[in-house]
Amino acid sequence: MKLAILILSFVTRTLIALDWEALTPIPDQEGFATPFAGVVHDRLIVAGGANFPGLKPWVAGSKVWYDKVFALDDPRGAWREIGRLPRALAYGASITVDEGIVCIGGSDRDRHYREVFLLTLDGDRCIAKPLPALPAPCANISAALLGRTIYVAGGIEIPDAIKAMHNFWSLDLDRPDAGWQTLPPWPGRERMLAAIGAQDGAIILVSGTALKADADGKPEREGLRDAFRFQPGKGWSRIADAPNVSVGAPVPMPAMGGTRLLLIGGNDGAQIKAKPEAHTGFSKRVFAYDLRDDAWVPLGEIPLGLSTTNAVRWRDQVIVPGGETKPGIRSTQVWSAPLK
Repeated sequence: MKLAILILSFVTRTLIALDWEALTPIPDQEGFATPFAGVVHDRLIVAGGANFPGLKPWVAGSKVWYDKVFALDDPRGAWREIGRLPRALAYGASITVDEGIVCIGGSDRDRHYREVFLLTLDGDRCIAKPLPALPAPCANISAALLGRTIYVAGGIEIPDAIKAMHNFWSLDLDRPDAGWQTLPPWPGRERMLAAIGAQDGAIILVSGTALKADADGKPEREGLRDAFRFQPGKGWSRIADAPNVSVGAPVPMPAMGGTRLLLIGGNDGAQIKAKPEAHTGFSKRVFAYDLRDDAWVPLGEIPLGLSTTNAVRWRDQVIVPGGETKPGIRSTQVWSAPLK
């Protein structure tokens, strides 16, 4: 038994780094933070998002939200605009399911939303079909799919919140009329922009940031490293802390093999006091969490550190479309790596 455990641990520690490749960039000058993204009818979809198309936030620039929906039919092809969202939205969560992409909550310039809808295709045009609304408005959410149930954790209810939410909700896609169920939350701090994924019959919730009021009463972040495992019928348990703080890492965390989840980049808070113009970019580090060993293993780096974006499984690849490279700066780049 001891020999078997030693061999397993050795194999886990010697995983090979992912081989990243750039796909066709998103057709926008700036790129977007936290659009909805997923796969419909074998097409990669990116919809909505937010950016600063003019002046940047540190010189009083204005953020703009978008409703455009783009589709990529082939990794070597060109993006096409195929419609609009019901409204301009960003900072929600998106989950690919058999029927399309479930788009959850989010925000615009004025408020946060409870609305949930299924983004699908009618021929070559996108359409949105309503699903049960969340129990409360929510943006900067974390969401993952386990079986046919979507789980939502954390976020903030209003734009200027000084405390993150401590919520855990579920929606059974085979029983949508039952609506969202409120479940006991994880036994740790409230948080937003946490990493989340599903693997081996469990939901894994990692890192993110809590909030507090600063001296002027404005929200200030407190990066977290703790991590938790949720098993339906068994509840929550504490697992190994993340190797570093990771806020806004691409989600849902991609599953690899039968027992691993990938934590890709995110904002590690290392430059939280840096002036915006001096910021050198978010973390590029990639780690695999192994549920068997309760251990984190380094898996090299993604070429460009990204935060507030998605991880989408498409044709046995993990796709990371756009996101923020540093505070206020977006990227149009789309990165792909094979999931082994």
